[in-house]
Amino acid sequence: MQRWAGRLALVTGASAGIGANLAQRLVTEGMRVVGAARNVETLQVMADKLKDQPGSLVPMQCDLTKDDQVLDMFARIKQDLGGIDVLINNAAMSIFNSGLLESTAEDWRKMLDLNVVALCLCTREAVASMQEHGTDDGHIIHMNSISGHLVYPFLRNHLYSITKHMVTAHTEAVRQALRKGNTNIKISAISPGMVATDFGFRSGMRKEESEKMIQERACLQPEDVTESVIHILSRPPHVQIHDLIMRPTKEKH
Repeated sequence: MQRWAGRLALVTGASAGIGANLAQRLVTEGMRVVGAARNVETLQVMADKLKDQPGSLVPMQCDLTKDDQVLDMFARIKQDLGGIDVLINNAAMSIFNSGLLESTAEDWRKMLDLNVVALCLCTREAVASMQEHGTDDGHIIHMNSISGHLVYPFLRNHLYSITKHMVTAHTEAVRQALRKGNTNIKISAISPGMVATDFGFRSGMRKEESEKMIQERACLQPEDVTESVIHILSRPPHVQIHDLIMRPTKEKH
């Protein structure tokens, strides 16, 4: 990770779960990290706690489902901090209130706007930033899901799985575009199984249901996923990890 010290990373969805753990770890590794989320107050508390670390956390409020806010965020980063070296598309959501055949078009749009459209827009803008600032060794990392490679027999998860299959396709499509553009910028994805966060609760599960599911399964921890990001970023320039799939050992699907 030494080559990333002092360089700039953008982590979306940085106020909770995997994103929060990852943003803090990158700061301890010496990176300047822009943490993007709607809850900027939580990010500010994190930033204050990290003041003695080698790197720094810059909180930035952004609703990623609003295109104008995303573009404004990238403009602020350019003006105040310079070019982006690493983008981690971590922000995502699910809606666990109904199955695909019972959910509404509004539900579909909400999930597509964050899980797919925002990811595509952030990727486009980050690559443009890298190219504008002459960053030929930049790295894009999508926080995908095992649900992007299979369809769980869990009806309330199916729309989420559809969006994550799109992320799987997007990873390869961007890789091809980068190679055609004769750049050494890399793109990778991490596809974890179930991770012990409050994602289920924030997606509409009852708190008791979410906690029970986590307790009954030996889930991955956010730190496990963060270590995989560090592994990907630590590979030498000629090695690109395309998709890292990780499951809890006891996961059956």
